[in-house]
Amino acid sequence: MNQWDTYQWKFPHGEHPCVIISPQARASNPAIETVNILGCSTQRAARAAREHEIMLDKADGMDWETLARCDVIFLAPKKELMKHRGSVSVERRRALGAKIIRLFGFWVG
Repeated sequence: MNQWDTYQWKFPHGEHPCVIISPQARASNPAIETVNILGCSTQRAARAAREHEIMLDKADGMDWETLARCDVIFLAPKKELMKHRGSVSVERRRALGAKIIRLFGFWVG
């Protein structure tokens, strides 16, 4: 299991794709049972991404253009992550990380 991998997870509101955003040391450590994830939509995106979202697609392991929500981080048990879908592309990793930094006010300067 790696940072930026995409899987399926059963969120409280239903089963959806997700992106692991935990650091690699946590994601790959079998002694740690949970990872931080972002939730994605299950339906094909019919609009542009809003300020708190980023668009993912087949290059990121999605079935089609999919909106990923960057303003809510979930903690998921690794054993509940199903159907490894792929991994977020390098270009979108940068965009996704930058968006999280801006949304949560982690940027100091």
